[in-house]
Amino acid sequence: MSNRIKVAVVGASGRMGSAACDAVEGANDLELVARIDSGDDLGDLGGAQVAVDLTVPDASPGVVAHCVDRGVHAVVGTTGWDDARLATLREQLAEHPDVGVLIAPNFAIGALLMMSFARQAAPFYESVEIVETHHPDKVDAPSGTAARTARIVAAAREEAGLGELPDATTSDPDGARGASVEGIPVHALRIRGHVAHQEVTFGAVGEALTIRHDSFDRVSFMPGVLEGVRRVGGHPGLTVGLEQYLGL
Repeated sequence: MSNRIKVAVVGASGRMGSAACDAVEGANDLELVARIDSGDDLGDLGGAQVAVDLTVPDASPGVVAHCVDRGVHAVVGTTGWDDARLATLREQLAEHPDVGVLIAPNFAIGALLMMSFARQAAPFYESVEIVETHHPDKVDAPSGTAARTARIVAAAREEAGLGELPDATTSDPDGARGASVEGIPVHALRIRGHVAHQEVTFGAVGEALTIRHDSFDRVSFMPGVLEGVRRVGGHPGLTVGLEQYLGL
C-alpha cells in the first residue's frame, strides 16, 4: 500500500479530469489523494508525489509552477504551452533539478503512433496537410496534437531538404487554406458529437497517403495518463511528448 504513487488531479471536475480520477482509482499501483477543481487553493496538493494538470491554458502555467516549487512532479495534458511558456518552465525546473514535468499534447497511444508514422512519411511526399476535429467546447485551435504534428512533419521535411509545399493560392481573404504551422497547413473543425480526431494527408504525383487517428471516448487517453504518472518521476526536467517515454 505504501509503495503506491500518490496522485492529485487538478481540473478534476472536467470531463478529462473526471476520467483521470477514475483511472487513477482503478490502478493498483496509484493512490488518488486529491481532487482539485480549477480555481481551488492548491495547497500541498494533498501530499501528492505527482499532479495531473487537466485545467485550461490560462491556468496551467500557475498550476505547474506551484507543483515545481513544492517538489511535486507534474503530468500536463493542458494545451497552450508555447515556446515562451516552455522557456519559463525550464528556468523554474533548473532550480528544482529533481522534479520532472511532462507536457503531453496527446495521451492516446494511437495518436503518438500517428505522429511517429507521419514523421517517417514526411520526407517522401511533396504535399502534406493536417485536419483535426474536436468537440465545439474546445477553447483553442488548432489542437496541441495538430500543432505538434505539424512541427514534427516540418522538421522531417527540412532534414530531408524539401522546400515549401506546392500551393498556387494567391487570394484567400477568408482563411480557407487554414492556419500555417511552420509552413504546414492545419485545418480545425469543431463539431458536436466528436471527441478528438486527426488525419494527416500526404500527396505525390499519382498517389496519396492518409494517416488517421480517432478517439471516440476520453477513456482512450487514460492508459497514456497513467504511463505518464508512473514514469515522470524517473525523468527529471522537462519532457515534451509522452512518446519520449515510450521510445517513439
